[in-house]
Amino acid sequence: MNSEKNTIWPDPFCPLPALYLVATPIGNLRDVTLRALDVLQASDVILCEDTRVSGKFLKAYGIKKPLKTYHDHSTEKDRAEIVKMLKEGKCVALISDAGMPLIADPGYKLVQEVRASGLPVYAIPGANAPLMALQLSGLPSDAFSFHGFLPPKQKARQDVLGALKGRKETSIFFETAPRLLKSLQDIAGVYGDVDCVIARELTKKFEEVKAGSATDLISYFEKNTLKGEIVLLIGPSAQGVSGDDIDAQLKKLLKDMSVKEAVATLVDATGLPKKMIYNRALELKDK
Repeated sequence: MNSEKNTIWPDPFCPLPALYLVATPIGNLRDVTLRALDVLQASDVILCEDTRVSGKFLKAYGIKKPLKTYHDHSTEKDRAEIVKMLKEGKCVALISDAGMPLIADPGYKLVQEVRASGLPVYAIPGANAPLMALQLSGLPSDAFSFHGFLPPKQKARQDVLGALKGRKETSIFFETAPRLLKSLQDIAGVYGDVDCVIARELTKKFEEVKAGSATDLISYFEKNTLKGEIVLLIGPSAQGVSGDDIDAQLKKLLKDMSVKEAVATLVDATGLPKKMIYNRALELKDK
């Protein structure tokens, strides 16, 4: 009889009273760790953004624990109640609808208050869409930054992109399908024809990774509709004409040409999308 301790499947998890930040799958329900399941099964209460979404995941693994909502609109009073539970010796797990808690999700204020109260916080790692997209992208991964969702308004979006332009790193964003084309057009306008990657529906049946220059992707998505959850990555080496260069050249051309002629000239010279140049020319003409 083998009496050696089993280090592959250890004894049942007995958690310390603490706040546990537990990663959940981003699509495929099998992408959850044994340790995460142990913690969730042993928790006294599970905090989640949406009890309906989390309830389906927990039901799949037979985990029946009290659920309490915690989201962007949770208050200081809500956090005080959670700290009180921890002080009473309870184990509290915080999960996201998908992926790692606190990564483009609420929770950092809770972590601050728990730590300020002298109570422990532990992270239980797992699936993460931005990192998976970076792995699959083929873009440089030695330096990168994640910025959540790009702003829905064009001016704010262009400001964010402009602030990141010139960084020697891969920039990662979440984006929605309805806004993707406009965001790509703004990227081409600000960065020039930079390398980009679109990763969608990661770990799911229709997972897709599409790579190319900003203009290539604009042309592709003008003809192909896109659905699902999207990660947008921008490469660090912005090559080609910048947004400021486009404006300068358009202003110069518009002094002697019609909008149509100026657009045609600049499209031939840069290879940038005609629609994007045309819209920018109209904006400059009206100023």
